[in-house]
Amino acid sequence: MPSSQSTAKEIQSQVASAITAAEDKKAENVAILQMDKSSSAFTDYFVIASGSNPRQVQAIADEVELRLKREGTYPNNIEGYKQAEWILLDYVHFVVHVFSENARKFYDLERLWKSAKRITAADLQKPSRARAASSEDGASSRSAKRPKTVKSASMRQTGKAVRVATSRSKPAKPKTKAAAKKKPTKTKSRKSR
Repeated sequence: MPSSQSTAKEIQSQVASAITAAEDKKAENVAILQMDKSSSAFTDYFVIASGSNPRQVQAIADEVELRLKREGTYPNNIEGYKQAEWILLDYVHFVVHVFSENARKFYDLERLWKSAKRITAADLQKPSRARAASSEDGASSRSAKRPKTVKSASMRQTGKAVRVATSRSKPAKPKTKAAAKKKPTKTKSRKSR
């Protein structure tokens, strides 16, 4: 399993190794999706490949796993190996999906994650300007891209109301003069004989 300190270059190298392994086992339609950081993506890359039959789908997954194990990278989780319709190899920073042809058409991950940037294996090897700038500047480049939004008084009030409504702790009830004067009265019930 890659450590949380994995660098972008190490991750890109691992993704490139996974692609090479899949192509060595004659995987069809190999695609790489670089996930958008602003989306709800849980990983950095998707590697998507297809096999023409269940044996080939398993062979592709086996080769990817074996090649990355030799490099010292172990999958966090493997799903769907026995069925061989959709095998998922989760390496935390990237996920390898190996589909049968029918399953790939049915699930169509490329359409589902259409906000992701489609890249090639060659793109992984060359450093892009955006990645170089983000690694040099870090947080300062992020703040320069995203100006702080100006909120109106009504937006602030709505936000406060939502936070209060969804808070787990109960807010103190405001005491008014009328509420302080009224005391709850106890009603005594008589037992009938």
